[in-house]
Amino acid sequence: MADRAAFARLYERTSAKLFGVCLRVLQDRALAEEALQDTYLKVWNNAGKYQVNGYSPMTWLITLARNAAVDRRRRSGAGRVVQPLEIDDRFADPAPGPAQQAEARDEVQALALCMDELPPDRAEMVRRAYLEGATYAELSEATGVKLNTVRTWLRRSLMSLRECLSR
Repeated sequence: MADRAAFARLYERTSAKLFGVCLRVLQDRALAEEALQDTYLKVWNNAGKYQVNGYSPMTWLITLARNAAVDRRRRSGAGRVVQPLEIDDRFADPAPGPAQQAEARDEVQALALCMDELPPDRAEMVRRAYLEGATYAELSEATGVKLNTVRTWLRRSLMSLRECLSR
């Protein structure tokens, strides 16, 4: 039986590399995405046929991706002239750069200082509501504070945080 969670983890861990293989063969982002989809369909449908033969599972996946890309290239017209991708497109890193990371650290530190200015019970409510996803009703039940009071405290706490962060 197919395991969706395992497949999702496999996709998360391997899709970037396999997309790179497809992109290298096709030199066209849209076609590479289609080839990658073909690859994962083959994996989903044929994972039970994989046999350990001395090669790593990644080698099998790369072979599937390469073959899917080659097939896609043949179907799309092998004789057409393909414009090479810009180097920035191939190696663009979506992760925040050093400047954005430093800015985020500063914001986290500022927020922590502002949270320290709130009464401890209100700061805990803010953390639980906005970081852990607790509902107003859950907070009311957990603290024994009336629901409307919880709403008022959270609204006032957010206003205090906004004011503190604007300083």
